[in-house]
Amino acid sequence: MLCASPSSAQNTPPAEAFKVLQKPKAGPAITPFLQYQLDEAWRQDEAQQKIWESIQTEADLRRLQTQLRANLLEMIGGLPDRKTDLHARITGKIQMEGFSVEKLIFESLPGVYVTALVYSPDDHSIRHPAVLVPGGHATNGKIHYQALSQRLASRGYVVIAWDPIGQGERSQFWDKKAGKSRYNLVCAEHAVMGNLAYLAGANLARWEIWDGMRAVDYLLTRPDVDADRISITGTSGGGTQTTLIAALDPRIKVVAPSCYISSMPMRMGNRIFADPDSDPEQDLFGTLSKNVGYTGLLLLMYPRPVMIASAVLDFYPIEGARKSFRETQRIYERLGHADRIAMAEGYHGHQYSDENQEVALDFLDRFNGMPMQSGLLTAKELPDEDLLCTQSGQVMLDEKDGRSLMDVILEYYEEHKSATRKNLIARYQESKPPEIEKWTTTQFNGAPPTESQIAWESLGSMKFGEFQIDKYFLRHSKLLVMPLLYIHKSSGKQNEALLWFKETEKAASSDWPQIENLLRSGHGVVTFDFRGLGETRMPYTAVSPDDPLLGKLDFDHAYMNPVSGVLANHIYNSLLSGRPYFYQMIDDAKIAKRFAEEKLGVKITEVVAPGEAFTVAAAIAEVAPGIKLQRASDSLFVQWQELVEKKRETWPIWFLVPGGAYIQQSN
Repeated sequence: MLCASPSSAQNTPPAEAFKVLQKPKAGPAITPFLQYQLDEAWRQDEAQQKIWESIQTEADLRRLQTQLRANLLEMIGGLPDRKTDLHARITGKIQMEGFSVEKLIFESLPGVYVTALVYSPDDHSIRHPAVLVPGGHATNGKIHYQALSQRLASRGYVVIAWDPIGQGERSQFWDKKAGKSRYNLVCAEHAVMGNLAYLAGANLARWEIWDGMRAVDYLLTRPDVDADRISITGTSGGGTQTTLIAALDPRIKVVAPSCYISSMPMRMGNRIFADPDSDPEQDLFGTLSKNVGYTGLLLLMYPRPVMIASAVLDFYPIEGARKSFRETQRIYERLGHADRIAMAEGYHGHQYSDENQEVALDFLDRFNGMPMQSGLLTAKELPDEDLLCTQSGQVMLDEKDGRSLMDVILEYYEEHKSATRKNLIARYQESKPPEIEKWTTTQFNGAPPTESQIAWESLGSMKFGEFQIDKYFLRHSKLLVMPLLYIHKSSGKQNEALLWFKETEKAASSDWPQIENLLRSGHGVVTFDFRGLGETRMPYTAVSPDDPLLGKLDFDHAYMNPVSGVLANHIYNSLLSGRPYFYQMIDDAKIAKRFAEEKLGVKITEVVAPGEAFTVAAAIAEVAPGIKLQRASDSLFVQWQELVEKKRETWPIWFLVPGGAYIQQSN
């Protein structure tokens, strides 16, 4: 359908000329992009299930554990190669009924100070079993878990609970004048540090795990701790740490993660709607593609006793917890250890409930040889200020030689950057991209396309003076879609065109001056929306329960916010499946090129993009044969290496490429 030309009095085509699709209803939706991500995740999950089913003997599992451990270490960027002096010191002590609470500061790495509380039974005539309680996502960190810690101490355990990096007394972005962090102390500091750690080829989990391992080292220095009876239990982000620390530290003998274990595809499916905050330590690059997943992490603990505490109404889907538990349970049973695997379900939301704590503590008692008890201690919770380990409330303010984790990440990068670098083409090819140059194009007939097919649909044209805007809707990769415009002169055959896009979407009416200049210089213009951007965005603002102000940003900024936004969750989903979103943007450009050359009969010879989108354009020109890079006057080139070297805290989330700082970029 060819629409009539607008009035010659107009200088810019109307907004509707650049819209391919009808505006969707606002609100949460299972978009084609999310469907695509989940389809890929389930296929990877099914491949993992075949691996679990193949385990028939202990030898089979031992071989698998060796591979799983190697994969996990690679995913977090390895662990530090040496243990330095803890320089542990007690800064205060509070006597409670039957136990005391010691305020502890130690260094997990030189200048990396950890603030912790140690709950120690008063009976010093024996060595006690010990329990690590890593903190979940609570602003006050370790203090939030004092009831659980008191209950364990009352049962005869020495307990160590510490602040995760970026929480409690360990803010890394504290504004002394304002008396608060520049980011929230729940997940936001984790997002800032974790995103930069990805670029450096590591993961925030690397340092969280190390803190936990050094906490074990500290416990082993105490005369009141039995080294052969060390356990771990934590909830939410503490459940994440519980699982990862136990997976890599065999000194931990009994494991009880709470509100973390689920199924990765299920978790990927609901995170945007139920828990949108960015939390990179929970999104290890390649979790699915490297065949780890929740079940793989649990199998790394075999033959140690493991109890999973779950919540029926949690945003970690309970069906996923049941699935991963049963996959693990079958292997424990097959290998003769059915009594060492258990699961508790509480009918409640995301919390370590009393009912689940009671089951978990009974489980710990059984495998630590403790006397059977019933019921839970009614804790006498102390005010936060009574449990601070530092004078100021922030260890980075008190310890003058304290190092920010941003500095530690930079140091990690500096230590690894001498390794052989690869160019973007090599890294992109290693990600196993689809062979788009071999795809077929066909007119859409109502049937979904195959994985290697572009099914196009023409949705009309609009003339504007001497120019014409043709609208197309592409379906590809079975589930993905792409709105695309071909803008060209109305008369005369054009044999060449260039690709044009910006950071948020394809061309819009506000971009007409740039587009018109390109048209008058003899170029046709093909402009399109990347998956999850432009008209393919989910028309939904993900509201952070931890930082509601993020949900009050305008739609564009809320959608693309790196701390808590829809696009960030899509990008972390992509990391879990093993192909960074940035590489998929290159795929999309190649798909637009393939369509233009096969259907439109124009050769794509150049790519241009304004602003920081120029970085994507440069990557496309480097990877896609025959496309040259054209620089616009407002083009900005972002180098992954510089983001790390300058310790830049926030940047466009779609630049997130694990190990990107080691890629040789060209522009």
